[in-house]
Amino acid sequence: MSKRDELMTVPEILTELGGVSLRTFYRWREIGKAPKGFKLPNGEIRVYRSDFEAWLETLREAA
Repeated sequence: MSKRDELMTVPEILTELGGVSLRTFYRWREIGKAPKGFKLPNGEIRVYRSDFEAWLETLREAA
């Protein structure tokens, strides 16, 4: 993770994934298949862009 690594919101992640539903994203989190992220005190989830990109790469390799 770099100093300038951007924090992504769930809506940003869903947009980048091309329309994956919010329900699907949270189901992936429940079963441990979503990108690594963390909850803010207000309950919102954030994911570092580098973690999101690494997660995408693992999906590409598995395909």
